[in-house]
Amino acid sequence: MSTANLLPLGVAIPLLGAVVLVLVGRRLPRVVSDFLVTSWAAAEVADLVLLWMRTGDGHAVSWLGGWRLQHGESVGIVLVNDRIGIGLALLTAVLVLAVVAYSWRYFEEPPAGHAGTFPALILLFEAGMCGFALTGDLFNAFVFFELMGAVAYALTGFRIEDPRPLQGALAFGVINSLAAYCSLLGIGLLYARTGELGFAQIGQKLTGHRTDALLVTAFVLVLIGPLVKGAVAPFHFWLPDAHAVAPTPVCMLLSGAMVELGVYGAARIYWIVFSGPHGIQHHVFRDTFVVAGVITAVVGAVMCWQQRNLKRMLAFSTVSHVGLFLVGVALLTPEGTAGTALYVAGHAGAKAALFGVTGTLLDRYGSVDEHSLYGRGRELPFAGVLFVLGGLALAGLPPFGTALGKAVAEHSAQSHAAWLPVVFVLASAATGAAVLRAGVRVFAGAGRRPRENHEVPETTGSGEEPEIRDPSRRVPLPMLAVPALLLCGSLALGLLPGIGRQLAQAARLFTDRAGYVGAVYGYTHASAKPPAADWTAEGIALGLASAALAVVFAAAALWGAPRDAQSVVRPLRRLHSGHMGDYVSWLVVGIAVLLVAVRAQL
Repeated sequence: MSTANLLPLGVAIPLLGAVVLVLVGRRLPRVVSDFLVTSWAAAEVADLVLLWMRTGDGHAVSWLGGWRLQHGESVGIVLVNDRIGIGLALLTAVLVLAVVAYSWRYFEEPPAGHAGTFPALILLFEAGMCGFALTGDLFNAFVFFELMGAVAYALTGFRIEDPRPLQGALAFGVINSLAAYCSLLGIGLLYARTGELGFAQIGQKLTGHRTDALLVTAFVLVLIGPLVKGAVAPFHFWLPDAHAVAPTPVCMLLSGAMVELGVYGAARIYWIVFSGPHGIQHHVFRDTFVVAGVITAVVGAVMCWQQRNLKRMLAFSTVSHVGLFLVGVALLTPEGTAGTALYVAGHAGAKAALFGVTGTLLDRYGSVDEHSLYGRGRELPFAGVLFVLGGLALAGLPPFGTALGKAVAEHSAQSHAAWLPVVFVLASAATGAAVLRAGVRVFAGAGRRPRENHEVPETTGSGEEPEIRDPSRRVPLPMLAVPALLLCGSLALGLLPGIGRQLAQAARLFTDRAGYVGAVYGYTHASAKPPAADWTAEGIALGLASAALAVVFAAAALWGAPRDAQSVVRPLRRLHSGHMGDYVSWLVVGIAVLLVAVRAQL
């Protein structure tokens, strides 16, 4: 089968699976429904693996309905991608398959009449994410963006009998919908100027226009959607609230795939649409978004350290790592992109595994509160080992894939600013340390028993509604086997050199605008040499340093003298108020700051 046929199947397979489950899922026994959703998820993985292999060192292009370019113009929808986009879609499909397997014994008593709803929503979510990764059309990207968002709202508030998920889903829905409207307005401005909607076509038409206020406004508005979905500061406030209340399998997808798609979307749109000769200059994008990435990494790391709710802790860890991903792609180098791709893949396995283990705690104890769970996890030693290994992977311990990706990105960042690797080391160390601290406390009962601080309002995570109805049962095998396999996958990324080399070649294509445009318009273009994406002595040393710092920070929190840092972090905590109006205000402030920052540099 040709790549032109495999591309649309990457969207059609999960959509068809969702339709089948909606039509017949309620009438089928649970085991049959699980078999069907697993089969559809496996078929999607197989299609994208074949697409990855067939694409090779090039681009896959598919014009839907045969509506091809005529005299350089088109009204058709095009799916076009290289191995970075296909790889991200494949990563999403693998995580969906893992989540489906994890959920075999989940929701054993779903809401009445909704036995097939959850797996159908998961497949719809997969269709939105894979479509967003594979499309080459800006309006089509918006459609998949909205599909992804609408399904994520439903998944976050799936437990409608509990008001807390509904509140988290509402914040998620409102903020992401406002961001989507901004993106749609930006798309309208670009269409008014160029009469095109394809990435490549818009980029080509913009080469004949000067960079004026309309183009700058369109640039910022179009990127707002991906930046909000990617939880880049100050657009990140919805994410910890949603993670705290969403079902555990949903958290695995939100942190493992969806937020990374936001960073990918921002980078892809800039490279193809706005990086032309008369577009937004490289130094403008680089300086603006490197700063945004650093701020996001620092805010996420500080807030992660302050959490006792394990889900919120992992959510803020995701925010911090998203900042590092944004720095990597904002460097606008093949090396930075290759490192980020490896980092994203390794992080997805480690973070999904950590959420999976957290789900076992909620399954067993009805709590995700680090303090109230002190020492109670001793009866789950294997889960404890997985949790600690996940923390070390987040900290960047070699040979995990997170460490290799971080090392490659750090090397590229060092050429831009000598202090940037310090941000990578400290952010990964702080987030890894928070996970290690919680893991040792919960699963080993080590350190002092945490004391309560009633002067500071906290989201504890205690007294949660168990996500199953029989918390006295033994932990089902898939709920431990899936996190173990995900961690093995993260480890394999660092141990198999061929993966890094293939992603390095893909990063060369991703940063080659002329090659992408050539693939759409039907002509060839010679690309530059791919960057190196292998282990180096410097990268291993920095990985060991960040892991060692994480261990030191965790040990200091467990056995060191208590220190009150509330006066320093209280202002930052107050910003995360949970009030919808505050989050909307920060969305407006972020848009204004981006407009001023970009315009001032032109």
